[in-house]
Amino acid sequence: MNPVPSIHFLDYFIMFLTLAVSLGVGFWFSKKQKDTDNYFKAAGSIPSWAIGISILATLISSITFLAYPGEGFTSNWIRLVQGLMVPIVLVAIVGVVVPLFRHVIRLSTYEYFEKRFGLFARFYTSLSFILTHFSKMGTVFFLISLALSKMIGIETSTIIWVIGAAVILLTMLGGIEAVIWLDVIQGFLLIVGGVIAMLILLFTPEGGPVAVWNVAMANGHIGFGPFDWDFVNLTFIVMALNGVFYAIQKYGTDQTIVQRYLTAKSDKDAIRASLIGVLLSVPVWGMFMFIGTALFSYYQITGDSLPAGIEADAVFPYFILTKLPVGIVGLILSALMAAAISSLDSDLNCLSAILTEDYYKRFKPRSTDKQQLMAGRIFIVLAGLGAIAVALFYVNAGSEGVLGIIFTLYSIFSGGIAGMFLLGIFSSRANKKGLYWGIGASVVFTAWALLTSTPIGTSGKESIILDLGNFNYAHHKYMIGVYSHVVLIIFGYLGSLLYSSHEVDLSLTWKGWKQMKKQLNKA
Repeated sequence: MNPVPSIHFLDYFIMFLTLAVSLGVGFWFSKKQKDTDNYFKAAGSIPSWAIGISILATLISSITFLAYPGEGFTSNWIRLVQGLMVPIVLVAIVGVVVPLFRHVIRLSTYEYFEKRFGLFARFYTSLSFILTHFSKMGTVFFLISLALSKMIGIETSTIIWVIGAAVILLTMLGGIEAVIWLDVIQGFLLIVGGVIAMLILLFTPEGGPVAVWNVAMANGHIGFGPFDWDFVNLTFIVMALNGVFYAIQKYGTDQTIVQRYLTAKSDKDAIRASLIGVLLSVPVWGMFMFIGTALFSYYQITGDSLPAGIEADAVFPYFILTKLPVGIVGLILSALMAAAISSLDSDLNCLSAILTEDYYKRFKPRSTDKQQLMAGRIFIVLAGLGAIAVALFYVNAGSEGVLGIIFTLYSIFSGGIAGMFLLGIFSSRANKKGLYWGIGASVVFTAWALLTSTPIGTSGKESIILDLGNFNYAHHKYMIGVYSHVVLIIFGYLGSLLYSSHEVDLSLTWKGWKQMKKQLNKA
């Protein structure tokens, strides 16, 4: 497939305009960035609707833009189940978690874990965030650049540098305020691009939406099954459990979301923003999954052929290039690029916030706010260049093996963090010394599961690093994240029973915080 002739000058112009607007937003807000309060929290001045759309744009990356249609094209909607769990969990915890963080922490999410479990817990959780999001950024840079390279005929490495430089510059200059307002623009572009593509897919084939639905239904592309009580294969229950812990970790421990709480004007605005973000994200996830389903029906109904050997993730880009009119191609490619930028700028700002708050200020406690602001900007540049380096490494080494390494690092270093959060919030008995037992058990379990199971992207027992026969980990990979949190909760709680609980600040627990809020309201 050679898509270059399909790209019109107008499409290139629209893409260039998207980058120019992104940089313009960064320059516009740069004049306001005089202190760290503005740079990382926008001085608590952002309206809830804008924060909500920013959360949407942060959650919907270019990976979603490409991977969800690929899933819908080849399978049913089972991987959407993870996202469907998010609003259920958020509604249950948002009323306490959001105001708790707004009143307990200054900037870093992981300050809560230090107050609840000590300094080691703060470093453990913040290092997890740094490693997982740094790896994610490199992956997003690579995948968006690879996709655009195949579509517009420019070298992958060139696109990495162009997008990378734009993201670094706008984030460094404009701070979190520029990130949020740019996310509003990009979120709108993302939704519009997806809706246009979906409408074309629904109404172009003969028979319209009814025919698209019927073909998809007849071929098993609609539904969330299998519904077997099975943890070995990919089932509804596996995705549902994975989604519950994903939601807890994302909304209770992830700096990119928690930092958004701090930019709101009040607790109520922060709660409202969280709900807006989630209630927008779920239908957008669903839309891109359905785009893949509609793509399957489209090619079945029209009889149009696809290039031999085309991968599922490449079907949507191929459709964009070959079936959409001039201008619409540029709009949707801009939406794809915007999805990457809105995820990357958020990660950069939040990484900088963590490095400044948890590490720079720790080792330079007498530094001035001006020095901290300068350090934050330097961290953005360094983190951005590091992510670009990871993406360029993918270009030279190929992605399959490296993605397996990233999955391994993510599983090891993020293992148990949602469990730690649940233990800290819901148990007044859990304490610092007991937590060490939980962390140790979680890391040991995760290492065992990864070493004794088939790595991602490989097949066969010969690829298992440590073959223990009947004692190998045999369940689905997605369950590793679930079990690691459960292991930490169980061992952390049992370990806590061995030590005195006098050190626990009950105001940092769910029950204690609610009681304190009642007393404050009465006063």
